[in-house]
Amino acid sequence: MLRAVPKNWFSWKFEIFDGEVCVANLDLADGTPGLFFISAIQGRTFEIFLEEHKEHESWIDGAIDLFLDYDDYPILLREDGRTIASATKTNSFKETFDVVFDQTGYILQRNMRGYRKFELADGSQVVGSIHPVRWHWIGRKAIVELPEYFPLEVQVFITGLVLYQWKKENDNKHSGQSE
Repeated sequence: MLRAVPKNWFSWKFEIFDGEVCVANLDLADGTPGLFFISAIQGRTFEIFLEEHKEHESWIDGAIDLFLDYDDYPILLREDGRTIASATKTNSFKETFDVVFDQTGYILQRNMRGYRKFELADGSQVVGSIHPVRWHWIGRKAIVELPEYFPLEVQVFITGLVLYQWKKENDNKHSGQSE
């Protein structure tokens, strides 16, 4: 079981702990939607980012792109240019992702019975969850209970997806928008 802890009260930079040992850093502070980085996971650096937008080949492509949200693009976990895992939002109005790792698809979605709780499912079987510590609605500390057979970088990637959704909720609340 991992824990994600913000560096301070206002920070969107997290330290990921396994027990009492910090095993990763996750930075969601960048203002670019869908762009964040992982650094120093067991001495290795990983990137998490939106797959690059294609160049517009015609005015129609540009017009269509105006209606697309950043959520329509896959989010990739990469190390040295090699894709390790990916996530695609299944619906712009729902907080549900198709996560692919090791040629296996999983569904990451908000559990409607638990405020801010997300569950990871393999088919209809729930295999893990991420939720706030003590279910406190203000806190950004998270408990991460994902399968131990997932490499640490994949667990941090999935944790980043959930924390990013929490950040979007927070940003929308403070800007007067609703998602």
